[in-house]
Amino acid sequence: MRIKKIQLKNGYKRFTDLTIDLGENPKRIIALVGPNGCGKSSVLDGMLFQANPWGRIGDKQVKGYEYHSMNKVANFDHNNVIVDFVEGTYQQIRSLREPLGSHQTIFSFRSPYRYNSNLKVTESKATAGIQKNSYGATSSSDLDDKMEQSYRRLNIKFNTYMHAEDCKPSEAKAKIIADLNTSLKQCLDLEISSIGNIEDSKGTLYFKKKDHPTEFEFNVLSSGEKEVIDILLDLYLRQEEYANTVFLMDEPELHINTAIQKNLLLEMNRLIGKNCQIWITTHSIGFLRALQGELKDECQIIQFTSDLNLASTAHTLRPMKKTIAKWREIFEVALEDLTHLISPKRIIYCEGRHAPGNGGKERGLDAQVFNNIFSEKYHDTLFISSGGNTELDQRSEIAISILSKVFSEVKILVLKDRDMASGNNTGEPERQLYLSNNSENHRVLKRWEIENYLYDKEILKRYCSAMSLPFDEIGYDTFVSNINDQNLKDATGNIKKYCGLTISISAEKFKLNLSEFFSEDMPIYQDLEKCIFERR
Repeated sequence: MRIKKIQLKNGYKRFTDLTIDLGENPKRIIALVGPNGCGKSSVLDGMLFQANPWGRIGDKQVKGYEYHSMNKVANFDHNNVIVDFVEGTYQQIRSLREPLGSHQTIFSFRSPYRYNSNLKVTESKATAGIQKNSYGATSSSDLDDKMEQSYRRLNIKFNTYMHAEDCKPSEAKAKIIADLNTSLKQCLDLEISSIGNIEDSKGTLYFKKKDHPTEFEFNVLSSGEKEVIDILLDLYLRQEEYANTVFLMDEPELHINTAIQKNLLLEMNRLIGKNCQIWITTHSIGFLRALQGELKDECQIIQFTSDLNLASTAHTLRPMKKTIAKWREIFEVALEDLTHLISPKRIIYCEGRHAPGNGGKERGLDAQVFNNIFSEKYHDTLFISSGGNTELDQRSEIAISILSKVFSEVKILVLKDRDMASGNNTGEPERQLYLSNNSENHRVLKRWEIENYLYDKEILKRYCSAMSLPFDEIGYDTFVSNINDQNLKDATGNIKKYCGLTISISAEKFKLNLSEFFSEDMPIYQDLEKCIFERR
C-alpha cells in the first residue's frame, strides 16, 4: 500500500495549501528533508488527523482544531486533509479492511519524542492486540513511550511461539533472541542475552558485550542504544499484523550518532514488509547517506526550503531530481558544509558560459542540460561549462593537471560539440578521426550540437503531451530534414511554433524544460549516453 498524493488545505498547521504529489508510481521510501521548522512533521500530523477520527492511533488525547488549524477555526476537521493511495482514498481502503480487522493498521506512527529511561515490568496484565494500534503517540508532539508495551508483547510472542511449535521455553527464547540479534548486530556493538522473566521479578531485557564481563540490564544502556532497541523491537513485533501499512517515522534517528543512523535506516527497511511504504522526516547525515547510496532506487525525496513561504502561498511539492547540486543543498542543511561527502567521481567539461553565477551556480546551458538528463543514473557525475571550443581545451588541460594530483579517484572528461571545426562540416569520419588522435578522456557529440538532441521529435512529443500542447508533426517533419547534421540552434523559434507555444518563453528556459523529458528507456537517451560515457 502506497500513498501517491496528500493535500493539506485551508490553513492546516503551517500550510496555506500544500500538496505533495509523488506521481502514479510512488516509491517505497518517502523522505521529507529540510531544516527545523519547515513543516516536515506537520505533513505526518495531517495523515494522523485523517486517521484519528475513524479510529484512534495511540493512547494520548487526540488534539483538536487548536493544534491542527493555522487560524484556530473552530469547525476545522479531518476533511481538510486528503490522502490518496494508489489503491484508492483513505475512506475506501478503511471500509475494505474493516471486515478483516486490519482497518487500524493503515498507519503506524513513531513520534520523535521517545524517553525510555527505565524498563522493569513486575507483573503480568492483559494487553490489547497489537492490531488495535491503541498505544503510543497520536501526533508528532506526543511522548511515544512504547517500550513497556513492546516488552509485554515480546513475552506474548514468546509464549505464542512456544505453544505453536510445542517446544521448550529455552528453545522459544533462543529463537526470539536470535531474531532480535539479527537486527541489533547491524546497528550496535551489543546483543541480547535474555528476555528476562516477569514472574521472577526480572521483567526486562538483558545484554552482553565483548568487553563486558557480565550481562547487564536495559536500564544501564545509553539513550542512543535504547532508541535503537526501541525502534527495532517495535518493528519486529509489527511484522505480521502491519504487512500492508504506511509507516510514519518522525526523525527516528534522534539521539543516535551518524555511524549508527545509516545502518538503522537500512535495518528498518529490511524489517518493514515489502508491501509497505515508509515516510520519514529527517535532516540526518546518516539517513541521507543511505538514501543517496544503498536506497537510492527505492526512495523519493521531498525537499522543504525556507524560501517557499508555505504559510502564505499554495504549493505543490514533487520529488526532487537527485542531482549532485541538490544533494549538496541537503547535506549543507544537515551539517553546514559537508560537500566533501558528495564530491563527484566524474567531472565532464563541456562547452558553454564558463563564468559561474551567484554562489557558484552553473550558468552554462549545455552543462545544465546534461546534469538534468543524467543526474538520476549518474548521480556521481558533474557537468561543468568551460567556455568555447579553444577555451575548453585550455581550461580542461589545466584542470586535469591539477585536480588529478589532488583527487586521484576523480575522472575528468572533455566533451565537445561536433561543430568543433569552427563551423566547417564534420561528419562521423571526422569525429572518429578526432577521437583516435586524442586521449581517452575526450568525447565528441554524434549530433551537431545539444539542440539536435533536445529538438528530437520524441522529446518534443513528450513535452507537448505533458503540457497539453498540440504538436505539429507534419510541419516538424517538413522542416527538420536531418536531425543529426542540421543547424537547429538558430531555429528555436520554429521549434516552439511546432510545439504550439504561444506564450513568451526564453530559448534557454525552453531548452531546460525539454531536458526534463529525457528518460533511460528512450533511444535518444541511450545514444547520448553511449557517446558520453562509453566513447562510442
